[in-house]
Amino acid sequence: MEIFMFLVLGAILLGLIYGVVIYNNLVNLKHGVSKAWANIDVLLKQRHDELPKLVETCKQYMGYERDTLERVMRARSAVFGARERGDVAALGPAEGALRLGLGQLFALAEAYPDLKANQNFQHLQTRISGLEDGIADRRELYNDSVNNNNVRIEQFPDVLIARALGFRAATLLRFSEEEKKDVDLKALFG
Repeated sequence: MEIFMFLVLGAILLGLIYGVVIYNNLVNLKHGVSKAWANIDVLLKQRHDELPKLVETCKQYMGYERDTLERVMRARSAVFGARERGDVAALGPAEGALRLGLGQLFALAEAYPDLKANQNFQHLQTRISGLEDGIADRRELYNDSVNNNNVRIEQFPDVLIARALGFRAATLLRFSEEEKKDVDLKALFG
């Protein structure tokens, strides 16, 4: 009888230890998603701060291209709003609109030799392009973190602890096919 009681208590203790390990792993994954989002957020903020400088530089040369400049600023505001709300679903379309606007802006800049030669414009274009590359890299890391989190909270036996303790699936950062298409430069100049 004592051996049986010892085995039962040992099994309960092992179960509790295993539950704690699962819980700690789930917490680690949840915070990994938050950290990945924070890394995107830093770059989005930096780009948000740089875009008005770029638009202001372009305004000096592209006075009658206001529509493109305003489109970039509207898209910037949409990205900022989605970022501030932490709305991953709204961020994808807003990013797509901003990417399109920046593509058009950079394409139109080709028609303005003085603007292209402006060192401030060149610096801002390089800076924003670098931030775009960084955001793309961070999006990939974010989606990997989300995927790891979501898979883990659906796997048995982790699902039991995840449901009992309120762990939720995170949202992948997605882009529609339209938002992933390259900018058609011929259409811009046609």
